[in-house]
Amino acid sequence: MEWSWTGVLYHPGWVVSTVILGLVVRMQRKGSWNPRACPVDLTGKTAIVTGANTGIGKFIALDLAHRKARVILACRSQERGQAALEEIRRKSHNSNVHLQLVDTSSLRSVRDFAHRINQEEKRLDILVNNAGASGLPKAMTSEGLELSFATNHLGPFLLTNLLLDLMKRSAPARIVNVSSANHWRGVVDFSHFHGENLTYRLDSVYNHTKLHNILCTNELARRLQGTGVTANSLHPGIVMTEVMRYYNWLIRALFNIVGFFFMKSSMEGAVSSIYCAVSEDVEGITGKYFDSDCSLVLPAPLARDPALARKDWEVCERLTRLSGGKDR
Repeated sequence: MEWSWTGVLYHPGWVVSTVILGLVVRMQRKGSWNPRACPVDLTGKTAIVTGANTGIGKFIALDLAHRKARVILACRSQERGQAALEEIRRKSHNSNVHLQLVDTSSLRSVRDFAHRINQEEKRLDILVNNAGASGLPKAMTSEGLELSFATNHLGPFLLTNLLLDLMKRSAPARIVNVSSANHWRGVVDFSHFHGENLTYRLDSVYNHTKLHNILCTNELARRLQGTGVTANSLHPGIVMTEVMRYYNWLIRALFNIVGFFFMKSSMEGAVSSIYCAVSEDVEGITGKYFDSDCSLVLPAPLARDPALARKDWEVCERLTRLSGGKDR
């Protein structure tokens, strides 16, 4: 009898065992911390979640709304943001959920958004910088910044800084920056901010931005010591979200097929962000990096370099100050 791999792959036993393995893996994906078992009530608190119209961000916002917080969905699209707003209000039975438009790739948009928040809101207790994208095309913004770096890092960096005074007045308050384990494959080259010396291969640019997220979070935590405002970064896990919407259809299809068995859903991927935003376990903890199972872990060696973090902060501060005029 002639033996072939094709025969093995199509054998009923192989198919059944593969499906069982996949289901077992799916059951193992969830972390040990369960948001539903956390009794924290956020009545009287205000939270902002960027990228809250879809994926992880929407589930973070939904959880905070369930906890009776005033939740501001910071979204780029009016139409998609409005749809998320109505869904979250309906599911949470919380009418104190609001939509504000912001495009983190535009520093002007970020400044306008922050100005509105500072004018209209009396407090800000939780800021979740979740918005981001992988596989963005090679492009420069009108402000002279590389598109991925503006979207994933410089926009959120500026937003956080413009809201710091409000958060200090609301202390204790928490800043949660969604990074990625992909930062291990990132490098720091400040010419990247201007689109130089970059290779646009799969997620390479995204990886660099996620490394910057952690570095600046650590430096921010150092600068905020004694203010009552904490800042932490995290890895949400490998999640089935729209973060890869800019890749071609074949890569997205393969990602979705593999993802069904081995990747987290958006709801599961939101858990580590919710943990950092509300859990009493994290009270007073700052400048740390959390894994997708909500455990404290060490980021890559580059991300733990305090001198590099300080330099990164100074460069980002200069870029966001010079791009688009003075902060309001």
